Amino acid sequence: MEKVMMKLSGMTCPSCLSKIERAVGSLDGTDQIKVLFNAGKLKFTLDTDKTKTVDVKTAIEKMGYEVQGIKERSLTDECRRKIPGGIEAKRP
Repeated sequence: MEKVMMKLSGMTCPSCLSKIERAVGSLDGTDQIKVLFNAGKLKFTLDTDKTKTVDVKTAIEKMGYEVQGIKERSLTDECRRKIPGGIEAKRP
């Protein structure tokens, strides 16, 4: 699982927000989808075994929006860092 943030341009009204959320939500493996209209950002979690980031990017661009940047962070690594005494913490 990954946490993904995309910087978008081309959103002109709040209905763009719901169109993007529906389109991304229809892709297998996406969850916790949130479009920040004023910031021009899309945030979501992604199961990369089911869908790739490039597939989400392509779906957004097919609707006429531009993806200007993508940041990804593995939730597995994030969880390991947060669990005191977890497997990663025990390694020398």
